[in-house]
Amino acid sequence: MRSSTQESTADPASVHRTGTAAADALPDELDYLLITALQTSPRAEWAQIGKALGVDGSTAARRWNRLTEAGHAWLSCYTVASGVTLPIIAFIEVDCVAGALHEVAARIADDPHLITIEHVTGSRDLVLTAAFPDQAMLARYVGFRLGALPGVAATRSQIATAVHTEGSRWRLDRLDPDSQDVLTKDRGPSLPRRGLTAPDELDHRLYQLLSEDFRRPAARLAERLGVSPTTVRRRLDRMHREDALIYRCEVARYLSGWPISVTLWGIAPAADTARIASQLIGMRETRLCASLSGPHNLMLAVWLRSAEEIGAFEARLATRFPELVVADRAVTLWPLKLAGHLLDPHGRHIRGVPVTFWEDPDAHRAEDALLERLRDGGGHHA
Repeated sequence: MRSSTQESTADPASVHRTGTAAADALPDELDYLLITALQTSPRAEWAQIGKALGVDGSTAARRWNRLTEAGHAWLSCYTVASGVTLPIIAFIEVDCVAGALHEVAARIADDPHLITIEHVTGSRDLVLTAAFPDQAMLARYVGFRLGALPGVAATRSQIATAVHTEGSRWRLDRLDPDSQDVLTKDRGPSLPRRGLTAPDELDHRLYQLLSEDFRRPAARLAERLGVSPTTVRRRLDRMHREDALIYRCEVARYLSGWPISVTLWGIAPAADTARIASQLIGMRETRLCASLSGPHNLMLAVWLRSAEEIGAFEARLATRFPELVVADRAVTLWPLKLAGHLLDPHGRHIRGVPVTFWEDPDAHRAEDALLERLRDGGGHHA
């Protein structure tokens, strides 16, 4: 089935002057429809996906394997659930000394709680999106992990007081309504979100398997876990009701038709922030919208079709939200990590890093040493 919206893609010749994938692996229209289908219903059976696209399920599966092998598209699943309260989402800006940026990025690339790492333009070198169980862990990471890394000149962090939308909800929008109905018709009615359940050891093992391949059938997950398929289905149902799992289907940005990623920091009157955010998340370009704890109280990440559109997009914001002041902006030069997956400079997939909370014995020891000094009277020891 054809789409109702056509997107532009990168010129294959220009891509492969610097790329490594074979030209015949470049996505075609059916591939874009397939990516949209997986964004719409990530755990749908291949037969159901094939029906929505007008092909058989084996063709859909074979196409997906080709896309993933080329690094053009990939799936991810992660949870930041650690207990009965929601985690802290933090945005950390990192300044690096000259020549040290890539070494710093390589050192933190496998930090499991870093959801994204972006090399950006402007007054900071890296922007990190991270999840922490509490403020103490954020302070420990910034002070005893980042602060101790050679090449880090300075850091600044802000907490998200609300995440209004994030990248898992963004779609290529290539499917027509009938195809979307095929993928969503079996879903039950939306239920009110339940409070989080503290995950136990089995939950953590299930999270790990889902991060490796969340499309595994419940029977295969059960076999790996040594439990019954009914137990796995029951736990998956609970996690879905609690929104404890985040599924994502991503496409390399240079092939998406939206190759320019821009982060905007804005200032809005407190009384207007919720209303503005509710409208920002409905804009086609929006990938992330969050309220922040700092002087720039609104953060917006958007994908645009070209660098020339940056000014026009900001002009639209100014017309629609005259009370919103865009105080700063940054263009992503290299999305080094996205939703727990490492990418090359073109945004192609390299490998996954399962998302979980960070633990570092060295940072714990450094914090304990500082606490001991404070108990003994501060820094007065010789």
